[in-house]
Amino acid sequence: MILIRVFVFNPFEENTYILYDETKECVIIDPGCSNPSEKKELVDFIKEEHLTPVKLLNTHCHIDHVFGNSFVAKKYTIGLEVHKDDLQVLHSLPQVSHLYGLNAEESVEPSGFLNEGDKIKFGNSTLDILFCPGHSPGSLCFMSKEDKFIISGDVLFYGSIGRTDLPGGDHETLLCSIREKLFVLDDDVAVFPGHGQETSIGFEKKNNLFL
Repeated sequence: MILIRVFVFNPFEENTYILYDETKECVIIDPGCSNPSEKKELVDFIKEEHLTPVKLLNTHCHIDHVFGNSFVAKKYTIGLEVHKDDLQVLHSLPQVSHLYGLNAEESVEPSGFLNEGDKIKFGNSTLDILFCPGHSPGSLCFMSKEDKFIISGDVLFYGSIGRTDLPGGDHETLLCSIREKLFVLDDDVAVFPGHGQETSIGFEKKNNLFL
């Protein structure tokens, strides 16, 4: 069984996730830790739980989800994995950081690319990849079929959807991604978004006014 730990990091109040199982191997998704205290919080949890990070994943590469990419990659000697269509977004980090008046460390380059149909394996667990562009060109969701949850990044939120006014965003593409990739899942699949509280596929199908 996959256990999920969420941290809320950086000025954008982004959700960083650590997923782990009984083997103590873990994956780190969207490390948004942007200052020493946030980095310490992440490291302390990994140490206290005796975890071994084996994967570093980005659902997408907007600034708030990648602040800690370089820190995590160097600290745990693991490569970054993203969808290739978000490379331009990743490479724009210095300019975006300057635009917001922030001092983000430049991200490491990806060591590999993720595609829909690939499997992410750690410990005794497996995650499936769903390609869900619209919020960004290369947005991904990570799904556990066995434990019935998805890490949705900024694709789908509680009562809302990702913004599409940033470079590479497209409103209709995002709506199609949600309807064709997420709303076909069982109603009881839990949704852990990139910001805000947990929700479910069934709740969003009934209540999300954007859809």
